[in-house]
Amino acid sequence: MKLTVFGATGGIGREIVRQALDAGHRVTAVVRDPARLDVTGSALEVFRADLTDPQELRAAVAGRDAVLSGLGARSRKDAGVAARLTRTVLGAMEAEDVRRLLVVSAGPVGPEPENDGLLDRSMRGLVSAILKDVYADLREMEAGLARSGTDWTSVRPPRLQDKPLTGRYRTVVGGFPPKGRFIARADVAHARLSMIDDMGTVKQGVGVAY
Repeated sequence: MKLTVFGATGGIGREIVRQALDAGHRVTAVVRDPARLDVTGSALEVFRADLTDPQELRAAVAGRDAVLSGLGARSRKDAGVAARLTRTVLGAMEAEDVRRLLVVSAGPVGPEPENDGLLDRSMRGLVSAILKDVYADLREMEAGLARSGTDWTSVRPPRLQDKPLTGRYRTVVGGFPPKGRFIARADVAHARLSMIDDMGTVKQGVGVAY
């Protein structure tokens, strides 16, 4: 497949690029600073853009089978970037009639897991209070997806870890795995790549966790 990856220098985005290349896909990595991308390969194209103009991004998405975005806030002070930058991506995709889009959100944005214990509910409430601006940004992003004409999927992980790929995790379409507290960025990338052709995840939020 021909894939475009936004946020390719971030933890999840870099893993998507690496795993997609290893799987034999052709990848366009959209970055602000090419020097920060340490992944290489003959099937990799690096596209430099500042993500402010949908017209500028049209060439990066034209003719692609899917677009995968790792765009989002890296801290509370960055809250707002996920919705704003995703609007730019959506504008470029809709102009080029590219439909498949997978983004990364967060577990607390979706519904609470069924039969979750008191500890997990308490921790979720605490984290949601601390990161309320970040989660508000992600909810706005997901609302924009729902209004768009794309075949979107929002992948919602819990706390992210920098650990090796396992390929073993749980997913819940429209919900979240009970007691799902952690997952490696590499496994989030793996999950998103596996969902590209999964029509059961289209226009859905998908919880993913160990």
